[in-house]
Amino acid sequence: MAKAPHGKNEPPKIIIVKKIIEGGHGGHHGGAWKVAYADFVTAMMAFFLLLWLLGATTEKQRKGIADYFAPTLLDTRALGIGGQGVMGGQSATQDPGVGINAGASTMQFMARPDTQGGGGPKAGTGDKGSLNNPRTRAEDQKNFEAMRKQVMREMASQRELAKLANHVRFVMTRDGMRIDLVDDADYSMFALGTTALDSRASELIGKICEAIRGTDNPIMIRGHTDSLPWGDPRAMNNWMLSSGRSEATRRRLALGGIPESRFERIEGVADRQPMIANNPADPRNRRVAITLLYRRGVFGQ
Repeated sequence: MAKAPHGKNEPPKIIIVKKIIEGGHGGHHGGAWKVAYADFVTAMMAFFLLLWLLGATTEKQRKGIADYFAPTLLDTRALGIGGQGVMGGQSATQDPGVGINAGASTMQFMARPDTQGGGGPKAGTGDKGSLNNPRTRAEDQKNFEAMRKQVMREMASQRELAKLANHVRFVMTRDGMRIDLVDDADYSMFALGTTALDSRASELIGKICEAIRGTDNPIMIRGHTDSLPWGDPRAMNNWMLSSGRSEATRRRLALGGIPESRFERIEGVADRQPMIANNPADPRNRRVAITLLYRRGVFGQ
């Protein structure tokens, strides 16, 4: 029996065509591995370059390289690296130095930091320094001398204070007139191990107060101790004692009429600045220094 022809309602047949390209490896690999490999080679090259630099350069040259990538306050003349490039105009195998071979290009010179913190022997007292105000410096020095004579005269007129003459020292410094109240083996300005002023020392500071009350000079007070240790430094130590004695001296001056605005600095330095350097335990290292500071001017005037 013959097959019936296809009906009009039958769906059309789907034809799939598959193309095969010979020699291909598929498209899923791409070129990402090439990028990764290039990064790896670059990193290895940088690593071996670093090893070479570490082995072929001196410490000063390595510091110059480091400062190139992380600039700091640098004195290139002192380091001898010269120039403005990474190596400062020198090769890795060249001996560092200063002179005609210290770099071929112009140096950007930056000031060298003052590592000692002293500022030089005339810091602030040069021709245009803030401490060299001709209008006030001569007047200050005149007042300092008058103050010294007044204190010595008051001490000489009173028998008890006259006994302290060897404990008072007037010293001219770069900052002003310093008055040292010094202990010894026979007498202490403060009760031993405390911040309580002896009655005669309190009276002496009162006389100093009277002499300086009429001036406008700022005041600095610094306490010093000897190096004798304490039983329990957590309860009391020389830092606390020296700063406490400075504060006790400030309170005595304030009680005598010195206004709070005149106190420039109140500090204690423990036994770090002994007067008798070869014997830090010497009782003469125990002292309080009252310094009348020069009045500051304006820089350049």
